[in-house]
Amino acid sequence: MLSGSRDTTAGRPWRISAKLLIISSVVTVIGFSAICVNVMLDMRRGEEALARQTLENLATSIDADISRNIEIYDLSLKAVANNMLMPELATVSKPIRHLILFDHATTARHFGAIQVFDADGRLTIDASTLDPQAENRADEDYFRIHRDNPEAGLFISRPMLFRGAYSIVLSRRISDTDGGFLGVVAGSIRFSYFHELFERLNLDPEDTITVLKRDRTIIMRRPFDLDVIGKNLGDRPTWKADNLKVGGSFAGQGPIDDTARLYVRSSGANPLFVVAGKPLGSVFALWQKEALRIGAVVLMLSLFVLGSAIVLAREIARRADAESKLEEMATTDALTGLRNRRKFDSVIEIEWRRAMREKTQVALLMIDADHFKAYNDTFGHQAGDQLLVGIAICISDSVRRAGDCAARYGGEEFAVLLPNTSATDAFKIAETIRAKVLGWSDGGAGSTVSCGIASLAPTAGMDWAILVAAADKALYAAKAGGRNQSVVASLPKLSLVA
Repeated sequence: MLSGSRDTTAGRPWRISAKLLIISSVVTVIGFSAICVNVMLDMRRGEEALARQTLENLATSIDADISRNIEIYDLSLKAVANNMLMPELATVSKPIRHLILFDHATTARHFGAIQVFDADGRLTIDASTLDPQAENRADEDYFRIHRDNPEAGLFISRPMLFRGAYSIVLSRRISDTDGGFLGVVAGSIRFSYFHELFERLNLDPEDTITVLKRDRTIIMRRPFDLDVIGKNLGDRPTWKADNLKVGGSFAGQGPIDDTARLYVRSSGANPLFVVAGKPLGSVFALWQKEALRIGAVVLMLSLFVLGSAIVLAREIARRADAESKLEEMATTDALTGLRNRRKFDSVIEIEWRRAMREKTQVALLMIDADHFKAYNDTFGHQAGDQLLVGIAICISDSVRRAGDCAARYGGEEFAVLLPNTSATDAFKIAETIRAKVLGWSDGGAGSTVSCGIASLAPTAGMDWAILVAAADKALYAAKAGGRNQSVVASLPKLSLVA
């Protein structure tokens, strides 16, 4: 089928609606997914905060228990160090001396007996016996530190084998009234104390409890590993002190093994501090299950929404195509392929109003096949139809602008609407059409067309029927003047120009 200026706007609203449906569905899915992701991240942060609080409480309670026992044991060491300065000790018997020195000493199954060493490191007094065996501790770190540093205070040694059991040694300096070094009083806390303390806790197998000195020497760790005990974290270049500040937390791989954990350090200024750790897999285990469940539901809903949107978009597009075809059929002349009279009337109404707003000219060509009735009677209706098709082709080849509208006005009459076109330009187009028809029909029985042309700039109150009437009168003038010619109407008073 042939057409002059195709109107491609008929199906566009439907196609835009289909696109908007898909876009809105995608935006909805993305928005809903973003909300779900945000909710799941909030849940994850909540799980981490809960685990951090639990580990902080655990570390704090263990730290408090250890600190309390160290403080109690230190009071015993202070009492012995102070009582060693009493002059009466040299004159009393050993049982009385023990009673004076160790009357307030703490005794427990995890605490070693308190011992007193002289300035040369020799064992002089042992709380566990009246006649201690010969023993010298001058080479031990705790002895040298007290000997060389009067301000050492309470010193806690690194884990060591002390009197047949793995322990940490707590010691204090014995000084005379002038600050001179008289010796060291020392005691121990066995590892059995830490083992019993950790066993009372309800911990998962992969949970860790680490007790460290202020210099980051590991005193005890659960799970117990003798190769780790006594190691200093400062010797590990991959582990920085800032990873675990006082009262802080750290999530990631720790300094001991490759398991990623959430670590929390106890607060306070005690001689020892505690770090509690829990595997991140355990911390987020419940959250991961919920996230997978919610993610699966969101994924299925997203697929359903997108699938439904695609199906609906295809249906809309199919209906839009069908309506576009129906619109095309309803506004197209079946024989020539040009627009029909109905479409022409709607287009000229729109263009007339636009020209009125923009104060531009609009031109109209009225074209009629010369002697068509005689041609039809001579050669038959089929030949007449072919003639009309040939004229329509000539018109379509001459009218190419998107805004132009070529239509079959009725019978053998055609109309060409030319927005924003002067009478001179319209006349040139009319002559082009007339020449093409003349050239095309020379090889056959021969046929010509007559053209009436009118162009004006509409003003308020004017109706487009004025333009049609003017072009129609110009067409009749062309026919009256001998046909096969174009005539331009002069408005408002019509004058005929050959």
